[in-house]
Formats: sequence, C-alpha cells, structure tokens
Amino acid sequence: MSVAHILVVDDEPDIRELVRDILEDENYAVNTAEDAAAARQALRDRRPDLILLDIWMPDLDGISLLKEWSQGRGLPCSVIMMSGHGTVETAVEATRLGAYDFLEKPLSLAKLLLTVERALEADRLAQENVGLRRRAAPVIEPIGHSPVIQRLREQVKRVAQHDSWVLISGEPGSGRETFARYLHAHSPRRDRPFIDVGVSAISKGNAARELFGSEREGNIQYGRLEQAAGGTLFLDEVADMDLEAQAQLVGALDTGSFMRVGGSVPVSVDVRVIAATQRDLHKTVEEGKFREDLFYQLNVVPLVVPALRDHREDIPALLESAVDRLVEQDKLPYRRFSIGAQNVLRHHNWPGNIRELKNLVQRVLILGNGDEIGVQEVEAAMGAAQVTAAATAVPGVSFDQPLRDARDAFEKSYLEYQLEKHGGNVSQMAEEAEMERTHLYRKLRDRGIEIKDRR
Repeated sequence: MSVAHILVVDDEPDIRELVRDILEDENYAVNTAEDAAAARQALRDRRPDLILLDIWMPDLDGISLLKEWSQGRGLPCSVIMMSGHGTVETAVEATRLGAYDFLEKPLSLAKLLLTVERALEADRLAQENVGLRRRAAPVIEPIGHSPVIQRLREQVKRVAQHDSWVLISGEPGSGRETFARYLHAHSPRRDRPFIDVGVSAISKGNAARELFGSEREGNIQYGRLEQAAGGTLFLDEVADMDLEAQAQLVGALDTGSFMRVGGSVPVSVDVRVIAATQRDLHKTVEEGKFREDLFYQLNVVPLVVPALRDHREDIPALLESAVDRLVEQDKLPYRRFSIGAQNVLRHHNWPGNIRELKNLVQRVLILGNGDEIGVQEVEAAMGAAQVTAAATAVPGVSFDQPLRDARDAFEKSYLEYQLEKHGGNVSQMAEEAEMERTHLYRKLRDRGIEIKDRR
C-alpha cells in the first residue's frame, strides 16, 4: 500500500533536500522539483497528495504556477506555499487561488509537520467527496444482530485485511455501499481515500475520461483512479460500464498502470477496487454486455448483501438507527415505534430494502405527531406510498432509488412508448415529444433503444 506522496518545489537545493529528509523520516514518499518546468513534469508523471511550493523561483514564480494549476477543475491537491520574503498581499493572493496554508522561511520543523498532516487530511476528505451524491453521512457500522448480518460483518472484516478485489452483489437499497465503506474502514488503506464512482451516472462514452483522466496541451485532469491512489476505488453498478472503458480497466488492473485520455506516458497506480452490482453478472457476461476477463478480475472475493426481507429481525434496530440519525441531522422530533407498528413493518416485503425503510421513517417523523408511532399511522404511511407508486407506475422506476436513476428509467420507458406508438417513425415521435430530431436520436442511442426494431 502506498504512503502519502508529496511534491516539494523549490529552487534552493539545500531547502529541497532538507524538506525531503524531514518528510521521508516521517514515512512520506517525496519527489522534488527545482523549477516550474520540473514541477509540471512531476504532475504529469503522478498526482501528488500534497505540494509544497516556493514563491520565488527563477523561471516562473509560485503564485503564477498556482494560478495555472487552479484553472479548469481547480488545484490537483492541497498546496502549501513557502517563502522567506512573503508579504500579506502575497499570502492573500495565494489563499484566493486555493492554497491551503502559507509557511515562512526559515521553516519551523514542528509547524511544517503539523501543517503537512492537516493539509493531507483536508485533501483526503475533499477527494472522498468527489462525485458523491448529496446525502447524509453513511453509517460506518452496518446495523443488525441477525446471524446473516453478523456473519457478513465478520466476513468483511477478514477480507479487509487482504488486498484482494471484491465484488459486492445485492438488491438496490440493501446496503452495498455501507459494506464497501465498512470494508475500507477496517483495511490497512483506511487512512487513504475512498472514492465512490456511480458508473450509471457517467454519460455514455465518457467513462474512460472519468476513470483515467485526460491530458490536453499540458492541462492534466486526474481521473478517479489517481484520486483513489493508495486507497479504495468503489465502482457502484459496475455492470453499467461501457465495453470500451471495461477493456481499459482490464489493462489497468492487469499492469497497475494506464494511459490518460490524450496522454503518451503510462501512469502507475496502487489502488484496491471494490465493485458492486444489482445484476447477475454471469448472465450479463453471457449476453456479451460485460467482459468475462474483467468479471474474473473483480470477482476475487464475492460478497452478497441480503435483502431486508431475509433478515427481518433487524428491522427494530434499523428503525431506531434511522430515527436517531434523522433527529440528530435533520432536527426532526424524536418519536418511537410501538411494538404493534414494529410488528407490521416486520411483515412488510420491503422491495426497496433499507432505503425504503429510511424513507418511511422520515415520512412519519415529518408528517406525524406525538411520542409514539402506532399501527394506524404506519399503515397509512405505507398505504400512501403504495397508492402514489401505483398511480405513477413506470417500469423500472422506483421512488426508493436515486433521482438520477429514476429519471433515466423514466426517459427510457417514455421513449420506448413513443417509438412503439408511432411505429418507429422518428419524425412523428419528435413532433409529439416536442424535441429536435438530432437530440432525439442521441437520446435513443444513449438509452440503447434500436429504432429499426420498431419499424
């Protein structure tokens, strides 16, 4: 497992070597650059976790280099500025451009190490939030006292100690990401990033750029693999990855290196991959929609998260946990579920699993009143949800899935309906849908809908 990688940019050899020796004694991996040109090359070779950047250099000053790096998607990582002749105006400008902190020379050993430690932690937290859906912080400890959940927790903790890749399967809402984070938290990589990639949210044809990054005219965009360096890359709904990106991922996992889109030099990376899917990947491989070699690479250790209906005895604990979280985070009034209400919920089938349960708890806390949640209130809340779902039933769409997934499923059903209705006539379909034909063709292609099959 890799340690934090720090790039030191300073034109004074004595300063470079002193800082390198200090940081290497603290078990950091250190690379140095004497000027802006060498710093640019170092960033091209590898994404650092932290940059220590001198302000006064012969070819280009540190502020100008910081401004260059801050363009586009922003700084590649946390940057600490260093200077023996800094001014207030310089420090303000560096902060405005995104620098984490400003150290004066001669450097204080204690302050240097403390600032480096805090900057690395800030970068780790920032990277863990790249691409995450807006939601409450996930529960690290999977809830449940049932034998099946206890066995799975122990199995995950054993697997976490080995650096093998893991494939987690289970129904939507069952807690696959919770177990992925739990695995990461118990692994030797726990202090490195956990990067969550929702594969289904990546637009078609853009997966390679998202995963591997890109290079264009010296401008480097780091992909999710480099952002997860030394840590864990979580590929949620990996079955939705397009075949081209699958082929590149196979090569990256085989060799431990890859090429950025538009790049010419291989980039080495050390990362653990955890993939998750709700589909039967064996069947997806047979259908030719998922590469067999990638399946076997990911499926080193298979883990299956059970549906909630298969561990109903955990429902009281899950209810209590959901109430506590909503009371603390959303400031909702505390209420408890009566024994009768819990019994009703234990007999529900839970097609949306734990996510559906959390949604129901939020609903009754918002709409109800009184200290206790009774049977009638629970039945009314569940009935209202079922009536609403039935009134708006669309194949593949569930109110207990992320908005992005529900929108994609609705669009596909809508387009298939319109195409069937008009016998494959795109002109008539575009007129009724009030869409420009080129945009409509693109939508159909992105959703995998074949026009010729409907004519």
